[in-house]
Amino acid sequence: MENKHKHLDYIQGVINRMASNSFALKGWAVTLIAGIFVLAGKDTDKMYFLVAYIPILVFWGLDSFYLLQERLYRSLYNKVRKMEENEIDFSMNAYLDEFKTNKNTWWDCMLSKTELWFYLPLGLVSTGIIILTALL
Repeated sequence: MENKHKHLDYIQGVINRMASNSFALKGWAVTLIAGIFVLAGKDTDKMYFLVAYIPILVFWGLDSFYLLQERLYRSLYNKVRKMEENEIDFSMNAYLDEFKTNKNTWWDCMLSKTELWFYLPLGLVSTGIIILTALL
């Protein structure tokens, strides 16, 4: 039983790192977008604001990748949880081929609640700021 607990701890450590990476990416996205708007000031070309959409899309895609990895490791965790003690091999391979489900796809991660409800409002707020600055 000790090997099983140790293996589950290893997998949980990876899951925690993926979650912290996702959190850090969200923080960087907001910081970078705010920085772009500060640098875009009133005296610059109005098209400069459109650059704000590039980091939103890049961070959204990267964050979705980390969410996919987290989901794959959760699937591995469930697999190991159900294993017998003598079957534990300490494998950390969480391949998409082995754990492919409806939720374990990059596209589904991109449209998940945690991603969609963060990056979509960020894009909408950016659009609002762009429209307001164009009118002023």
